[in-house]
Amino acid sequence: MTDPDGSPPPTATDPVPDDPAPGRRTGASPATSAEIAAARRRGPGAERIEGALTTVVAGLPGGGEARAGQRAMALAVAEAVGVDRHLVVRAGTGTGKSLAYLLPAVLSGRKVVVATASKALQDQLAEKDLPFLRSQLPEPVFTWAVVKGRANYVCRQRVDELEAGVGQAELALGGESVREELDRLVHWAETTATGDRAELAEEPSVRAWSALSVSGDECPGAGTCPRGGECFAEHARAAAAEADIVVANLALYGVHIGSGERVLPEHEVVVIDECHQLEDVLSSTLGFELGTGRFAAFAGRVRSVIADQQLPTNLIEAGASLVAVLRGYIGEQLPRPLPVEVADAVVLARSRVEAAAEALRRIQTSVHDADQRRARAQRVATALIEELDIVAELPENYVAWVPDGGDPRLAVAPVEVGPVLGATVWGNRTAILTSATIPNGMARRVGLRPNHFDELDVGSPFDYEHHGLLYCALHLPDPRAEGYRDALHDELASLIAAAGGRTLALFTSWRALEAAVAALRPKVGVPVLAQGDLPVGRLIEQFRADPATCLFATTGLFQGIDVPGETLSLVTIDRLPFPRPDDPLLNARRDRAGQAAFATIDVPRAATLLAQAAGRLIRSSEDRGAVAVFDRRLGTARYRWEIIRALPPFARTRHRADVEAFLREITGR
Repeated sequence: MTDPDGSPPPTATDPVPDDPAPGRRTGASPATSAEIAAARRRGPGAERIEGALTTVVAGLPGGGEARAGQRAMALAVAEAVGVDRHLVVRAGTGTGKSLAYLLPAVLSGRKVVVATASKALQDQLAEKDLPFLRSQLPEPVFTWAVVKGRANYVCRQRVDELEAGVGQAELALGGESVREELDRLVHWAETTATGDRAELAEEPSVRAWSALSVSGDECPGAGTCPRGGECFAEHARAAAAEADIVVANLALYGVHIGSGERVLPEHEVVVIDECHQLEDVLSSTLGFELGTGRFAAFAGRVRSVIADQQLPTNLIEAGASLVAVLRGYIGEQLPRPLPVEVADAVVLARSRVEAAAEALRRIQTSVHDADQRRARAQRVATALIEELDIVAELPENYVAWVPDGGDPRLAVAPVEVGPVLGATVWGNRTAILTSATIPNGMARRVGLRPNHFDELDVGSPFDYEHHGLLYCALHLPDPRAEGYRDALHDELASLIAAAGGRTLALFTSWRALEAAVAALRPKVGVPVLAQGDLPVGRLIEQFRADPATCLFATTGLFQGIDVPGETLSLVTIDRLPFPRPDDPLLNARRDRAGQAAFATIDVPRAATLLAQAAGRLIRSSEDRGAVAVFDRRLGTARYRWEIIRALPPFARTRHRADVEAFLREITGR
């Protein structure tokens, strides 16, 4: 890689310019002994933390010693909790960050909520990490509980209604297969201890599961439900109220914030894992979408309670009217104030929902099942009215747009989540935010105030410089130029041949993925799996099982896939993953950022996503391999060093012969 003037950039061992962020404790390598000693002096109970960590790590399969970065992180977390000061920790792959925050959380004696990026990671913490931690620590005795969104649990009341024949007409539309699936789910509901859909061997269909579950917007509460005392979701919440450690996910934490903090129990500490996703997840959970499905679902709820069938018909017509006017704005951000035809459709929809809500309020019945259906419908009506009111007013911090793809629908989300987090979470409890990749400026964007938090980079224990190679194909045309795609395919074919398969090829668009699959399947002589051919889980299983296989995928697999060992020796990325220039929510943020938008929004996002993709390569201390970026801007653009600094500190080259030789060496070809 070269600068535009032809001079070479620093090598992997040359100094990298310091991050200019003030007050940042940083380092691209594992924490030094001096940093650990300083943390020990500052941190309350440091000796206890270190002793417990030594005990716990020794109990891991194969035993071992705590890694320097893990020790530094555990001490910093203990200090932050002890002095009630927020902490942002970048912990590279292999640090062991789960234990590094769980151990001080347990020893603190505080009520702690851990909010993870996914339900899968929730299950890992609850079923693997926390049980192991308790098995290794004689004291203190601690408890934990997992809480998911209400719709993740089967609803006993809905099961009763289904068995009583309520809703059978609508479900009949699903055919015999849905009825058979419902029979299996009802049987499972009678035997399960938790009611959590994660127990199921196969993911249920949307139609079947929605018939047996309720969302938070629908549930009238345990106090008014005939089966409230046996409710799986309420049992999970009751267990969480008593537990020392509560394991949630970021989406549910967003719902908790949006509800006025009524979903999760009171807590003194929150750990945000994979915090690089916090801003986007909060925007999603604090936002909403309105389309035909929302109105049709509400109409179905009304139809099951009210004899007057005109009301549900009016609701469906209102939804259709809104969708009809939205067709003219697909892919566009809506202006403020709303276009007249959109505003009129919103007013009509609100009036129809309010009419149905008023009819529901007038119903009086002593039949428990009917009263529960009425209460659920009322809850849905209240949520719809609140959302339609937000659309009609469209406050300054909200943006509305009509997304591409699928039926037209109106999406609404807050432009900035910092004000909400600042008014709720950051002022009420200590927060630990951690991830392997943390975008520049993230703390500011999520509302953390300067001088109210510390930042720490504990690096990674992996020997990236000797085990990994970063290759930028500077000789390729610019990705926006004619001839780029054919040149990319030739480059990719050569590298796959050198690696003998063993390749995860990532693409920033479906069109680029499909073109590469069509060009390379007949050319490379090894199996090429493609995202979309099979469910993602099965694709990864097949890829992991055969080293002579390639997996071609889109941005959905830039993070989350974990394939250590010889199966994966090469990760390629077709171009720098900048966000779409026409994304309405990001455009609203760009407008607020003004001339600094590209540097403060687009570049950090591209750097984080590229770092996540590169992080698929080295997953254990024995892994070796190469990351190839087919975008010459990584070596020439003025912003290149911000992106390179976000990547693991691989050795670097701009010569294809170097990476081919490296791949042949590590694969024994």
